[in-house]
Amino acid sequence: MSLENARRIVVKIGSALLVEPSLAEPRGGWLASVAADLAALRQEGREVVVVSSGAVALARRVLGLTRRTLRLEEKQAAAAVGQIRLAGAWDAALGAEGLRAAQLLLTLEDSEDRRRYLNARATLQTLLGLGCVPVINENDTVATAEIRFGDNDRLAARVAEMIGADALILFSDIDGLYTADPRVDPGAAHLPVVERITDEIMAMGGEPPPGYSSGGMRTKLIAARIATAAGCAMAIAKGEGMNPLAALRGGGRCTWFLPAPEGRTARKRWIGGSLQPQGALVVDAGAAGALRRGGSLLPAGVRQVSGEFVRGDAVSVRDGEGRELARGLCAYDSADAARIAGHRSDEIETLLGWRGRDEIIHRDDLVLTQD
Repeated sequence: MSLENARRIVVKIGSALLVEPSLAEPRGGWLASVAADLAALRQEGREVVVVSSGAVALARRVLGLTRRTLRLEEKQAAAAVGQIRLAGAWDAALGAEGLRAAQLLLTLEDSEDRRRYLNARATLQTLLGLGCVPVINENDTVATAEIRFGDNDRLAARVAEMIGADALILFSDIDGLYTADPRVDPGAAHLPVVERITDEIMAMGGEPPPGYSSGGMRTKLIAARIATAAGCAMAIAKGEGMNPLAALRGGGRCTWFLPAPEGRTARKRWIGGSLQPQGALVVDAGAAGALRRGGSLLPAGVRQVSGEFVRGDAVSVRDGEGRELARGLCAYDSADAARIAGHRSDEIETLLGWRGRDEIIHRDDLVLTQD
């Protein structure tokens, strides 16, 4: 397994790697080397997304919050101050390589609520299409203990799942998964490849390490379970040295978690079999043929809209005889879908007063139920 066949890559950077603890400042030279690695990937036509911790760590000393455990409101305040510094550091590093950074702050609810998930995904897809490098962090200024990821390993896995990434790289202070903690067990064996995440593999995770990082091997294994189930390969690799991505691509030691064989179809099985359609779209013969050939459903092919639904709801796609052809997640609510039905995609803005997606159901959100 390697990065060479990955078209879309998510890279997660932890606080312990990005922040110099004694100074509470970004590791400027190291960050510049990561930006150079990302630029090399972009020059090869790859799309890259960064999930970066570090906001709270960058603000602790500035605000005099130097004790190990912070109250929730102190952590939220530190995140508010530190996020500006974190975004600025990434903007400067990426800008020096001719790349444009974009900042997104996400909460757990943004990935769990279907409509917010679709909004976040659409924003990320657009930014990638515009050639940007999205830099994502959890929105710790508003997240509470009850509704937060709590670590960026799982956030990175959710992002990888959200955008259909081919590979997720978790950079850490360790070069992969061992059968036991190598810091305490000299007999621990390194695992270069994990084909399947079993209970035995999960049991190899331990408690989070001391310091600024809120992660640990346990959260990385949870992230691996999320990512691989979505068809995304994941690597845990050592990231402390300069140009860590180049080192990984050059054969650096790591642990690769292989994507589940059924991962790419898991979400579509969920769409096709687990959701109760909230409405129906009747399509013409041309649109029906396009769907059978793997295309998206465009407004021009829709002849009738029934039911009441909102953006992101599941709808049934039917032919003129009432036979169900497919199910999918509609990109428009029922009222707007009815307005644009039968019209070309370039007329959407005129009809609605705003420009949405060209597809009423994108092929990635659609499952055929009849051949």
